[in-house]
Amino acid sequence: MKLTRLSTLTSFASFAFSVLLPGVSAAAGGSISGQAALAMAGVVAPYSSLPAAEKKAVAAFFAGKTNVPYTKKIIVAADKIVCRTSNVDITARSCELTFGTATKKFTGREANEVYSTEAMAGVPPDRAAGSNFESISKLSCTLDPAQLKDKAGTGTECSYQPAN
Repeated sequence: MKLTRLSTLTSFASFAFSVLLPGVSAAAGGSISGQAALAMAGVVAPYSSLPAAEKKAVAAFFAGKTNVPYTKKIIVAADKIVCRTSNVDITARSCELTFGTATKKFTGREANEVYSTEAMAGVPPDRAAGSNFESISKLSCTLDPAQLKDKAGTGTECSYQPAN
C-alpha cells in the first residue's frame, strides 16, 4: 500500500514539474546561443531596420560564409515577434514582427521559417484551441564577426522576454 502511494506521489510530482517548469522559464524570459542564436538573427534580420551592410553580413554568416569584411558587432533586435500556426487549418501560418512603431506581417514560407526557428531555439510555445503560438518580446541578438570567423561554436548570443 505504501509503495503504491509513493509511486502515485512520485508520478504526480513528475507531472507537476513537467507542466510547471516550462511556464517558469517562459515567465522569466530566456537566452539562446550558438547555432540557434545565429538562426534566430538570420531569420529576423531581413525584416529589421538594420543598415543594408549589416543585413548582408548577417545573411552571409547565416549562409555559412565567414569571409565577410564586416568587423563591428551587429545587434539584431525586435520589440515583439508573434507567430501562429493552426492544427485545424494546416495551411494557416503567419507572423508579425514589430520593430518600434513598424510591424511587418507575412504568411507562408517566411512565417514558417520564423515560427520554426523560435521553436528550434527553445522558445516555449503557447497553445489555444486549434492554434499554436510562438511569441517573444525584446529580442536582442549580438553577432561578433571575429568569433564567428573562428568557427568555434561561439559568436552569437540572443536574449528575449515573454510576449505580453
